[in-house]
Amino acid sequence: MTVAQDLQAIKQTTAHEQAELREKYQQHQLNPNEFLLLHSQRIDCCLSKVIELCPLPDGAALCAVGGYGREQLFPYSDIDILILLANEPQKEDKAKIEMLVQSFWDLGLDIGASVRTIKDCLREAKNDITIETSLLECRYILGNQQLVKQLHKEFFQHHNPQDFFLAKQLEMNQRYARYNNTPYSLEPNCKESPGTLRDIQLIQWLALSNNIQDGWNGLVKANLMTEKEAEVIKKTENNFLRFRIELHLIHQKRDDRILFHVQPLLAEVYGYTAQGGKRPSENFMQDYYGAARIVNLITHFMILNFKNYLFPDSDKRITPIDDDFQKIGQLLDIRHDDAFEKNPSLLLKAFLVLQQHSDLDDFSVRTQRLIWSERKRIDSAFRQNRVNQQIFLEILKHPTGIVHTFRRLSKLKILPRYIPSWQKIVGQMQHDLFHVYTVDQHTLQVIRYMRRFTMPEYAQDNPLAAQLIADFEDVWLLYIAALFHDIAKGRGGDHSELGAIEVRQFAELHQLSSEDTDLLEFLVANHLLLSSVAQKKDLSDPEVIKEFSEKVKTRRRLTALYLLTVADVRGTSPKVWNAWKGQLFQNLYNSTALLFESDHFDRNTILSQRKEQANAIIKLSGLSDNERDRFWSKMDVAYFLRHEASDIAWHTRVLNAHMDTQRTIVRARPVEKSDHMQIVVFTKDKLNLFEIIAAYFYRHRINILDARIHTNTDGYALDSFSVSSETFHNPRDFVSIIENSLAEAIDNANIQALNTTQRKSYSVGAEVRRSRTFPIVPKIELIKDEYGQSWLLTITTTDCPGILYHLAHLFNQHHINLVMAKIMTLGERAEDVFMISNSQLENPKNQLAFERDILEMLNQLILLK
Repeated sequence: MTVAQDLQAIKQTTAHEQAELREKYQQHQLNPNEFLLLHSQRIDCCLSKVIELCPLPDGAALCAVGGYGREQLFPYSDIDILILLANEPQKEDKAKIEMLVQSFWDLGLDIGASVRTIKDCLREAKNDITIETSLLECRYILGNQQLVKQLHKEFFQHHNPQDFFLAKQLEMNQRYARYNNTPYSLEPNCKESPGTLRDIQLIQWLALSNNIQDGWNGLVKANLMTEKEAEVIKKTENNFLRFRIELHLIHQKRDDRILFHVQPLLAEVYGYTAQGGKRPSENFMQDYYGAARIVNLITHFMILNFKNYLFPDSDKRITPIDDDFQKIGQLLDIRHDDAFEKNPSLLLKAFLVLQQHSDLDDFSVRTQRLIWSERKRIDSAFRQNRVNQQIFLEILKHPTGIVHTFRRLSKLKILPRYIPSWQKIVGQMQHDLFHVYTVDQHTLQVIRYMRRFTMPEYAQDNPLAAQLIADFEDVWLLYIAALFHDIAKGRGGDHSELGAIEVRQFAELHQLSSEDTDLLEFLVANHLLLSSVAQKKDLSDPEVIKEFSEKVKTRRRLTALYLLTVADVRGTSPKVWNAWKGQLFQNLYNSTALLFESDHFDRNTILSQRKEQANAIIKLSGLSDNERDRFWSKMDVAYFLRHEASDIAWHTRVLNAHMDTQRTIVRARPVEKSDHMQIVVFTKDKLNLFEIIAAYFYRHRINILDARIHTNTDGYALDSFSVSSETFHNPRDFVSIIENSLAEAIDNANIQALNTTQRKSYSVGAEVRRSRTFPIVPKIELIKDEYGQSWLLTITTTDCPGILYHLAHLFNQHHINLVMAKIMTLGERAEDVFMISNSQLENPKNQLAFERDILEMLNQLILLK
């Protein structure tokens, strides 16, 4: 047989053996550790057979590194090998190596090969922590075994455990940051996310770095880990090994993400069923998060313990704080092992003391272990104790450390003991298509953003929030509202109403004033109100503002609701908040605040204020009164009511010289501190104008966030848009391109039919995966605007590229006049509101036909998604 034929035979044998292993595993004939070991050994055998055909250079050795090196080779993992050379390769050696590596690739295996001498290995390890880590687990397969022993000897002669620890700690921090510093993402990575396999491996690498043998038992013998922790993490490690094996088998490739559509499949493999009103996948994920939290906590302990182990000469001075607590260097320590047993109130007081001493970084590991083991002393009697209630309120009222404190309270399981309802949202999934965290983690994010409003260094992120919170007394009440705003999610029913009941019970238990209790109840019950009104209603309508103000009632409530709303939206996902949404919230706040301050509030009040503000901006630009009036005289009251003063001033400046234009004028400008853009179109009105514009935006992958459609007294359309696009890395670069190409498309009526089969390819992200797993049934609502002659059309559906174009096409077919559009995309959920007019909609048959056509169009688009 030829070498090629021999390689083909090895390839077939290996593929058969791998398939056989997977089958035995899936039939429960092998446990995860047995599968990983046997898989590694099968590959060892395979590579050995190849080397019989294509020998190594003289004196060389073949080693396994990475996961393959520790004999944990997952079904579709890459296979990392080191060809260790005795000397620098000569021409003949290079030819042998090329032939060997090519033969490995010909097997169809995902081989990652490095070729180095011992000197090369030591040099690369010094410069690259990943290579240094891999050499810790370098495993001999065949060839010159003495050379591998020499590598190990020289490696540890040059290896510095202290430097290695610091580098791995930095690497861990960077990895955590990539995954938002939380195990509680809705689509976690079971290898890299905090609290997963990489954390377990980190502890094992630190043990190897310090020559601590015998696995978890060795860490116990070295007094770095307790027997209970070793038992727990060994069991959890086995769980994560299985998670990753199952993921590879489901994905049929190397993919360690627990994606939405995979979660039900994993739940089925593990035998989960629906319980407590929750899907099997939700129950599975809650157990997953429980395992990740344990690993995250033990990793935290081990990092602190290794730091003490490796840096024994660092500051360990003991400084008493009071009868119960002391400082050990920069850590807070409990003075007596039985302190929590004798005085359970110290379980809360410990967190307050840590807050009060800004020079301290954390609890000692001993203290954290004691808090963890004694947490069940927090029971009903503990919660009824006035001393403990006062301590908890003091934690909330302390001006610093609130975010870290509540993260610790949650991680050490004190928070769910003190507020039992919290336990119900730990690891609670959210399938609303815009949250990226579990409910408990989202709540902690909301507290984080609320705290940021008080910090000068973040004032530029939201100046209004910074200003309002500085003047708001009792900011701690806002933290309570944040704690309870979503605490009833996942139970069925209206979580806002259920949460309002719970926050009132909390407030009454803690003897808050009736005014503060009413505020908290209002905030939790109505925490979605401001967002809903701002994004779905016409804020230029005084009746909308009046109705909103009647629900809010006071300026204090308005301020608190604004701050909670902004923190809530920002805490859902880094992608949900944007400058456009912030402006909507601010507009509603300002209009309502004006109403509270004014005895007379109507259209004329808004109109005069809007014109006054716009005129002040115009004067700064050097525009004359005549130039201003040339533009303003052609605009009716509705225009001034529906546009902000800054937009009116911009329109006046760029359009006043074009009031009689025969060609389309398009002007664009970037929105400050965002990747969004404002676009205004001024042209002779035509029936299909919005359709042409929507088609242009669709073809260029530009998303419409907000649209305001206006026709002036001379029959010119002034249509303004807020837009965004993935292509707007620097929106300023696209201004002139859009101004010219959009104007040309309108003047040439360049609408080219875009039917549903001509859709462009869009990337499939987390929102698409989630919407496929938890699809949204399209819903439309068409109601008469009670304040005017218009109709409000509300559409809720899975977001799809091209929706607005196809809607515009339908509007034209039914002779619908579009007045205003508010486009709200929450992840992969679209909630769009259109103000439209058409006298024929008074006829129920015409209404029905219009609504039926919209639903049919939405269903066609979703099927193509």
